[in-house]
Amino acid sequence: MKHRTLILTLIAMLLCGSVAAGIKKSNLSVLYVGGSPDMDTFTTKVDSTVLTESIKQRMASFEKFLKQYFKKVTVIHAEDYTPELSDDYDITVMDGKPRILQPEIRETDATGKITKYARAGYLPQNFDRPMVLIAELGSVLGERIGVKFDWYCLCLDADAHHIRTEHPIFQGPFPVEMTFVMKPTPEAGKELPYFKGGKTPDSLAMWRVDIDGYQNKPGTRVGMVSRPGGFEDSPEAEFISGGVSQKSLDAVAISRHGNFFHWGFAASPDGMTEEAKNVFANAIVYISQFAGQTPIARKYEPTIFTRDEIKMFSYLATCQAYNAAIAVEKAYGEQMKKLQATAKAKQAEGKELEMLEEIALAYQEAPIKSYETYLQERFPDQYILFGTDEKGYADYFAHNEPYFLPDPRHFGFIIDEDARSLGIPNNDIRLLDKAISLWEAGGEYAAKGRRLLERYTLCRFETPAEWRAWFKTNKERLFFTESGGWLFLVNTRDKSVPGNDYRVRLQTEKEVTPVASAPKADARLATDDKNPVRAIASTESLPNGNRLVTFRVKIHSGYHIYAAVADSDPYVVTTVEFRLPEGIKAVGDLQRPSAKTYNNAGTMIYEDTIEFRQEVSGTGSVTCILNFQCCNDQICMPPTTIEVTTD
Repeated sequence: MKHRTLILTLIAMLLCGSVAAGIKKSNLSVLYVGGSPDMDTFTTKVDSTVLTESIKQRMASFEKFLKQYFKKVTVIHAEDYTPELSDDYDITVMDGKPRILQPEIRETDATGKITKYARAGYLPQNFDRPMVLIAELGSVLGERIGVKFDWYCLCLDADAHHIRTEHPIFQGPFPVEMTFVMKPTPEAGKELPYFKGGKTPDSLAMWRVDIDGYQNKPGTRVGMVSRPGGFEDSPEAEFISGGVSQKSLDAVAISRHGNFFHWGFAASPDGMTEEAKNVFANAIVYISQFAGQTPIARKYEPTIFTRDEIKMFSYLATCQAYNAAIAVEKAYGEQMKKLQATAKAKQAEGKELEMLEEIALAYQEAPIKSYETYLQERFPDQYILFGTDEKGYADYFAHNEPYFLPDPRHFGFIIDEDARSLGIPNNDIRLLDKAISLWEAGGEYAAKGRRLLERYTLCRFETPAEWRAWFKTNKERLFFTESGGWLFLVNTRDKSVPGNDYRVRLQTEKEVTPVASAPKADARLATDDKNPVRAIASTESLPNGNRLVTFRVKIHSGYHIYAAVADSDPYVVTTVEFRLPEGIKAVGDLQRPSAKTYNNAGTMIYEDTIEFRQEVSGTGSVTCILNFQCCNDQICMPPTTIEVTTD
């Protein structure tokens, strides 16, 4: 009997060990901070009871997993987390949104236009403990403190590609086996790489990270990719892997910035492949060595223009890009007309219409724009110079690329005439040397030298001698970062060394003077890259005694919001709600504007100016609420809400 018991015990031990076969536990201590569910809560509404249970199960999954790899593991909910708790552990795995430390900053002018915005802060600026940030937590927690894990798109699926397999997280300490399968290149990836150089392959070698993704299992939690532009332009940042998403093939799925590690995939260990589990555990071990190594280059402006975009602009000015855009427009138009015909037939038969069919009823075919009009809309400044001369645009972008700067008015560029006059690219360290020399020589060019020094550094010395001493001391460790603000920074974390303090730039920003006069309706609909969606609401009397509420929404040129979203896409559909006070009732259905087909999957979008209309009875103000996600060809912003009240 004793022998039988011993045998059963040994079998049980073997079975338990098979989950993490060959794993020798690490002595590192891990704090896991939970609070996220396994399901998609951005595009779908989830019952609170189901949500709570999902969070509980996900936390249990991580606890079980981590204890297989690490000897000391503590699991807490995000609402119980404070940054000080991370001091007691080697690594913190952040999988939930903790309490806010700094409130969101949202300053507006008299028209309601946002003049200054900063996301709520969850970590202090000087947080230096190793941390793994899962999925969108990279952006949610990292944006306020300038970490490069910005929200390019919450659209990462289950496969990784363009993997740097030589990276330490694929080498150990836990054994790694990687199975690569050739799969078709994602449709979104086929478009963007063209103007980033090279031919787009028809298929890619892919490694499965999550068992299920939102494309094969709708409702599954969606991962997040960050922008590739300028990601590795500072020595403390590294791209490790891309992944299947709705963005370019170089979108960042797995990466490091300073003491932070971004694991963009969203599944809990129960949803990870066996191969991915060991890699994730290795990532935890890897980031542990970066304690105290905070980011040097800080990306405080997630949508900052980088030089990577120049090839895109150059491509968009070509006849090829124009013809491709028109072909898409025509194909979309044909699809909409077919859907409209179906909707009209169903309506005539008295059948209930689906939302897409209701949208199709309002569709009106727009005239095909000419190449000339296309260029005028996309490149108004350059069109004055080159008209429809395709080569003129190509030469313009190629010759001026070394001198481009972000345009403070919108996502685009301007030319630094100071740098161009010297013939030195603005990311070339020789520019600083020359600028100091101009100031040292005095005369009419001294002011130019000082402008350049203050434009491209965070130093504010008062004499050229001080600049020369700083430059001589730090020349060998200076680097240029575009994502970090188009600046030369010093590769050091020594606070006694001038050159890396971003507060210098913040303190010299000009304050926006509010408009004193009463805003006009069109002013309230003025959009830009910081305010891509604006809205106003008004009412008018109807002959039957009721009122028509019109909710007018203006979408910035080049941007769109989603009228309908296919199950295979991770975007957030636009919804309109009316908060009606007592005595006011909705009469009939909401009248929706015409939409445009976005892709073959069935997703549809709104562009330009649109209007939602709702008939109501009764008197009093009506509050209109727009829930939406705004994107353009390069960025997708987190879902947000606009709320306005009728006059």
